[in-house]
Amino acid sequence: MFVDTRILARLVVVSVLLCFTLRADDKTAASYRQKCAACHGADGKGQTPAAKSLGVRSFASPEVAKMSDAELSSAIENGKGKMPSYGKSTKPEEIKAMVGYIRTLAK
Repeated sequence: MFVDTRILARLVVVSVLLCFTLRADDKTAASYRQKCAACHGADGKGQTPAAKSLGVRSFASPEVAKMSDAELSSAIENGKGKMPSYGKSTKPEEIKAMVGYIRTLAK
């Protein structure tokens, strides 16, 4: 049986990239659970007791959905209202990944 090595090489590259993406998503999800879920909820709907007392909006709300990635990144980096800032403890690429993760919770 003949296997084209170019096809095999492409499959290997795609597999490796997929593994790195899944690991990054796992790391971002773990970070979200650790830093964000207490207020925003595991599902991002803001239905926790803390969220209700602080007026946290759901990530699916029109107000949050219309925010740009830069605005969400700024809120994570600098804090917003009673939300603490995470800029000193979180790398820019981790903040970018968190914005992407938040967008998935908004669906």
